[in-house]
Amino acid sequence: MLIPSIDLMGGKIVQLIQGEKKALEFDNFEYWIERFSTFPLVQLIDLDAAMGRGNNRELIAMICRRLPCQTGGGIRDVARASELLALGAKRVIFGSALLKDGAINTPLAIEAAETQGAQHLTFAIDSRNGKVSIQGWKESTNVDPKDMIRTLDQYCSAFLYTHIDTEGTMTGFPMEVARELAGITTKQMIVAGGIRSRAEVDQLDAIGVDAVVGMAIYTGAMQ
Repeated sequence: MLIPSIDLMGGKIVQLIQGEKKALEFDNFEYWIERFSTFPLVQLIDLDAAMGRGNNRELIAMICRRLPCQTGGGIRDVARASELLALGAKRVIFGSALLKDGAINTPLAIEAAETQGAQHLTFAIDSRNGKVSIQGWKESTNVDPKDMIRTLDQYCSAFLYTHIDTEGTMTGFPMEVARELAGITTKQMIVAGGIRSRAEVDQLDAIGVDAVVGMAIYTGAMQ
């Protein structure tokens, strides 16, 4: 399954390269909402909230009302998750908050599952050089992504794995990583980072992995 992404920064839709350099910027929201209206799931990320420098709450609320979204960016507690679900998000994405003091924050995962329901939770694992990165990809850890998946598997309905090394580059997602990840969970596995063609999405689909695509859609490389 192809999942288009909408990343928000400064009140606009953006695409970043490896979470740092802004490559594209759009403010024609109506066009993209209409473009994505037929997809069963859209990924909506508040990059400002993820980086701790403000938020795009009004845009998040507007888009969640109109598209079926899994929404993330700066969700640090169950109160914020509950707020986003009340706004119309289908699922909420927990990321950096799942690590605390360098360890996997299982208590938060349990609390979120008990209060929001595991069916409404996607757990994000962002990886650079084989280790999890947090706080808008600015902080590296020694945590292995596979360990996070095994530990948190029972508390969510999906995992979102972003390969930061290829994110925004349109150089392709490493298939061997996708196969390995899919093999350690029965939950929905979603990957992102460099996906560039429909053929690649189909290849991922064949191994039971769904694909988040941003740059390839916004540049017109993938229709």
